[in-house]
Amino acid sequence: MRITEAARQLGTTPRMLRYREALGLLPRSRSEHTAQRQYDDRDLAAVQLALDLERRYDVTPAALAFALRALAEPSVAADIRNLGYRTGRLTAPPTQAQIDRDRALRWLGRSGVLPPKQR
Repeated sequence: MRITEAARQLGTTPRMLRYREALGLLPRSRSEHTAQRQYDDRDLAAVQLALDLERRYDVTPAALAFALRALAEPSVAADIRNLGYRTGRLTAPPTQAQIDRDRALRWLGRSGVLPPKQR
């Protein structure tokens, strides 16, 4: 279907569909031989999910597109994780020594918390 019909079905505008497509919130067009994109059920489902997520989490389409980028690009995810540590929104992951200690305690049948004297 053409963009005007897709927009009508989704309760949005052709302009917003083009914007979402430019942000990468629609599947890539499978028809590269035609000048106009044809929207199918897969496209409509992706846009509807994006609209639902935007409403549920009160985010903009650009913020949702950035979240997808962070999930897809490890370097972006690492930078965001670093910011989370620096702002206190995330706790630092355990060190390898802490992981080894907890594993050893589990093997010994003890809990992961040592009494203060043994720390």
